[in-house]
Amino acid sequence: MKPVAVPYDARRATPVPGLEDLYAAIRADTRSPGDWQRVAETVAEAVRPVLPSAREVLLAVPADARHGADRGQVLHVESDGSFSVVALVTRPGYATSIHDHTSWCVVGVVAGQEREESFRVAGASGFLELTGTRIDDAGAVAGFAPPGDIHRVTNSGVGLGISLHIYGTDINRIGNSIRRTYDLPVHSAR
Repeated sequence: MKPVAVPYDARRATPVPGLEDLYAAIRADTRSPGDWQRVAETVAEAVRPVLPSAREVLLAVPADARHGADRGQVLHVESDGSFSVVALVTRPGYATSIHDHTSWCVVGVVAGQEREESFRVAGASGFLELTGTRIDDAGAVAGFAPPGDIHRVTNSGVGLGISLHIYGTDINRIGNSIRRTYDLPVHSAR
């Protein structure tokens, strides 16, 4: 499933204190230019201590998305377009498509458990090779950047999964953070 985001409208946004602290931390670390991987790592470090609670995130998403949704909910787009914050609230078993991104990305797990599988395109016949799997519990924060950011995220827990996805772009302008989805056979690395 391709995680398309619901557009952000600043006029309808309700300020939530924990989220405002998060936006300020991201803002501070996106003002200096740098290579995308370094920016993702710096933002991940800044986000870790100010990751909001599940309650704060749920207050910011529409009521119909609070029990799990197939679409990300855009919580914030910085006025200069330098970053966007999307909440993903999922039911157990939900999985994204295998995809990569248009910009750097930071993911913070707020509640539940996520399994992230990493891939690379391999072989002359064009298949995906599974290169790693990571299980992230609430409080985990990771950053990554293209190229080499092909992955799939699954709610591997038994309850609601809530995560924040921070992208180094204006998600309203480009529509979503996904550059490409991959529908190739998957093989495990040997």
